[in-house]
Order: sequence, then structure tokens, then C-alpha cells
Amino acid sequence: MTLSLMTMLTMPLAAFGMPMGSEFVLIAVLALVLFGGKKIPEFFRGLGQGVGELKKGLEEGKQGISELHTPEVKAEEKTEAK
Repeated sequence: MTLSLMTMLTMPLAAFGMPMGSEFVLIAVLALVLFGGKKIPEFFRGLGQGVGELKKGLEEGKQGISELHTPEVKAEEKTEAK
């Protein structure tokens, strides 16, 4: 039986799935050992700030788009009213 290279590479990934209960604990302990207790809060603080900046940027983008479309609608209403 011969398997293609792609099949051999993706087969192990399909067998794993999402980590559950005790696997999360193992991952947390490994992260604590590798990075130390001081670096993990710094990482999550930076991650939270990044998410906040992303939300802020998305909101600014939505406002910019709505501002671009609003004058067009008002200009069309003015020309129709004349």
C-alpha cells in the first residue's frame, strides 16, 4: 500500500483534534516552565492590548466607511429636492 506524501503529512494532524481538560493543564504547565511566571502575564497583557487595538481599528474603519457614504446620500437628497 502506497500513500502520497500529502496524505502522510496530513494524517497525523487529523488524528489529534482539539485539546481537552487534562491536555490544557499539561500545556499550561509546560508554558509556565518554559516562559516563567513573569512572562506569561506580560504576554496576555500584550495580547489583550492587541485585541483592543484591533477592535478600535475596526470601529474606526466602520465610521470612515459610513462617513464616506453619508455625504453621497445627502447630496443625492439635495439634488432630488431641487
